[in-house]
Amino acid sequence: MKREFRIIANAEMRARSDGKGITGYAAVFNSLSEDLGWFREKIRPGAFSRCLQGDPDVRCLFNHDSSIVLGRTKSETLRLAEDDKGLLFDCDLPETQAAHDLRELIQRGDVDQCSFGFLVNEQVWSEKKLENGDVERTRELVDVELFDVSPVTFPAYPQTSCEARRLWPDGEPEEVQAHKPPLDILIPNWGISVRIGKNGRLEDLAILDAETARCRVRLANL
Repeated sequence: MKREFRIIANAEMRARSDGKGITGYAAVFNSLSEDLGWFREKIRPGAFSRCLQGDPDVRCLFNHDSSIVLGRTKSETLRLAEDDKGLLFDCDLPETQAAHDLRELIQRGDVDQCSFGFLVNEQVWSEKKLENGDVERTRELVDVELFDVSPVTFPAYPQTSCEARRLWPDGEPEEVQAHKPPLDILIPNWGISVRIGKNGRLEDLAILDAETARCRVRLANL
């Protein structure tokens, strides 16, 4: 299993009314993610249940930075629970400069999103053909191992290779790669059609009528 990080756009985070901590949802169930390049993702209710029952040692970090520790379940400064909506967290912030600055940023509304780090134990893939002929692929997270929750400054979606590495710092998991569609490229005017397979190798090369050839580059697969 490889580490993964996700941010849920409609998750909630706020400073606690006592001014000493932060609370909110690090993940929300049954909510489709942003486009992750060539698929979207959602979390099934109960995905964290097995993990939480095992009393995991989870950290609350800022921007997933292990040098900025805000809380930890082992020390009972971080508490996690799963309800009908998603993964709820409550963190007692330490008396550090980094935590003080973060509290101020959250109260001002400058930081209002949260991300979580996890390993996938079980997942389900599905495909739906759209009216325009495209295929919508969905990955459902059924059972995950949680290792951190983090308030984050910026969300990460894989429009660039740098952002993709932030989602999969150890590289794409094998099961994700196994469901990756081939890359189709049709080059206008040259009349050349190229198909790149899941393993990155050339699968097919065809010469087309140059006048009817059109460009159809699926950038999400680059």
